[in-house]
Amino acid sequence: MKEYQSFAWYAARVSPNLPKEAFKPVPTRLLGGLAYLIVVISGFLTIGLLDLSVWVKLPIAFVIGCSFAALGFLGHEILHGTVVRKPWLRDLLGAIAFWPLCTGPKLWRKWHNLTHHVHTQDESKDPDAWPTITAIKNHRFLRWVYKMPLSVRAFFNFCALAVTFSLHSTKMFVTYIKEFKPSTKPAVWLQFILPWVSWIALLVWIGPVKWFFAFLLPLLIANFIVMCYISTNHRLNPLVPVNDPLANSLTVTVPKWVDVLHFQFSYHTEHHLFPAMNGKYYPLVKEQIKKMWPERYHEMPMIQALRTLWKTPRVYYDNREFVDPRRSTVYASLGNGLDPNNIEYRKIEVEEAMEESKLTKPQRVEMNES
Repeated sequence: MKEYQSFAWYAARVSPNLPKEAFKPVPTRLLGGLAYLIVVISGFLTIGLLDLSVWVKLPIAFVIGCSFAALGFLGHEILHGTVVRKPWLRDLLGAIAFWPLCTGPKLWRKWHNLTHHVHTQDESKDPDAWPTITAIKNHRFLRWVYKMPLSVRAFFNFCALAVTFSLHSTKMFVTYIKEFKPSTKPAVWLQFILPWVSWIALLVWIGPVKWFFAFLLPLLIANFIVMCYISTNHRLNPLVPVNDPLANSLTVTVPKWVDVLHFQFSYHTEHHLFPAMNGKYYPLVKEQIKKMWPERYHEMPMIQALRTLWKTPRVYYDNREFVDPRRSTVYASLGNGLDPNNIEYRKIEVEEAMEESKLTKPQRVEMNES
C-alpha cells in the first residue's frame, strides 16, 4: 500500500456511522477495576497471613499477575479519558490502576498519549518504535546482539517480555522527566517513587519469600501478558511517513471472554483511530473499517501474531521491510507482502543494507515510493 491517510481522515468517514453514546465516557468500567482490586488485595492477604505451600502460592500469584495486567489495561483506558473526564479523578484512578506496573499517570500521558499516539511508527519520534539498521550499525551492544542466530534472539526476546514493560517505563521516565515543567516535576517524581515505596513496604511486612509470590512473580506475569499485546500492536507493521493507523497498527483476535477480561485491548487499530473512545465500542468501529477499507485492515489471531514475531527479525531495513543483519536476509512487513502463513525472505548484501541505511529519511521515503 503506497497511499497513506491520517487517522483524522479515517475518523471523519467512520464517525457518522457510529452511535452518539460511543463518544461518551463509560464509568461502569470501574466496576471491573474494583473486582480486580479485591482479587489483588485478597491475594496479598492470603499469601501474607497464611503459611501456604509453594503449589498453592503459585496459582494465587498467577491470578494476581493476571489482575495486575488487567488493571494496566483499565489504566490505559482511564488515562485516555474514556472512563471519566475530570482530570484530577482521571489521574487518581489511572494512578491506582497503573500502581502494580509502577507507571505514573503524568508520565504515561506524556509518553503514550502525547508522543506515541501522535507519532506512531515514526522512526525518530515514536518512543516505542523498533530500531532501523542505522541504529544497529551505530550501537556496539546491538551489533553484538544481532550476531546471534534469529531463533536465539527470538527466544531471549520472548523471555524478556516478562520485564520489558517495567524496563521501558523506567527508560521513558529518564527520557521525559526533563521535559516536564518545573512545577510539574515533583508530582512526576512522586508518582514514580510512591508505588515502589509501597512494594518495598510490602516486602518488609511479609518477607522476601512471600513477597516473591505476592508481587515480584505477579509483576513478571503481568509484564508478559501486557507485552504479548504491545509486541503485536506495531512490530509487524512498517515505519510510516504519515500516522496511518490502518498501515501502522495490527488488531489481534482473542476469545471473547479474554476481550471482556482485558477491556477490549486487542482492538488496537480501532484504538489508534479513536483513542478517546471507550474500548466497549471498538467492535462497531471494526465493522465500519472492514466495510470501507477491507484491503487495508490488518487483523490476526494473537497466537499467529506472536508466532510471526518469532520468525521475523525486528530491525527495519527500508522502513517497509525487516532485515536480519546476521544472515543478510530481508522480510516484508504487513501491507507490504508479509504472509504469516508463508513467511519468505530475500538475500541481500550486507554492504547494500549499510549503504542504504546512510540515506536520509526523505531519501528513503522517496526511494520507497518509487
